[in-house]
Amino acid sequence: ISNGTATLKGDFAGYKDCRLYVQTMDGADIVSSIVVQFPECERWEHLYGDYKSLKEMLIQKYGKSHSVREEFQDYVPRTDADKMWQVGRGECKYNSEFRTEKGKIILWIEQVGYRSGSVCLQYSDKINSRVVKQKAIDDL
Repeated sequence: ISNGTATLKGDFAGYKDCRLYVQTMDGADIVSSIVVQFPECERWEHLYGDYKSLKEMLIQKYGKSHSVREEFQDYVPRTDADKMWQVGRGECKYNSEFRTEKGKIILWIEQVGYRSGSVCLQYSDKINSRVVKQKAIDDL
């Protein structure tokens, strides 16, 4: 555990070798969020395929997404290589947010390396997030 974050490795949602980051509030056993980083991809068809597959599963479980942004910032790339170039530059803005009674779930494509990326999924607990925010306010 480092700075209130525990890092685990394992299988998740049918994907092998995922990294799970469990974020807790310092000095308390309260989990504020969990981030799953899926395996790194160097080809757009695989990276986007993972994103699309996970998004479809989330829609099946939680219903329509609350918000979606799926675009490239600089220009519209046409080839797989161009798309991965945009991912590596941080110009790929693909994310979907789902809201539930218990919190929110965000799925996004994250830049990992020069021409690689991975899909990430964050679960934020509504009640525990409020506790963490109140603790921060109390510290002020």
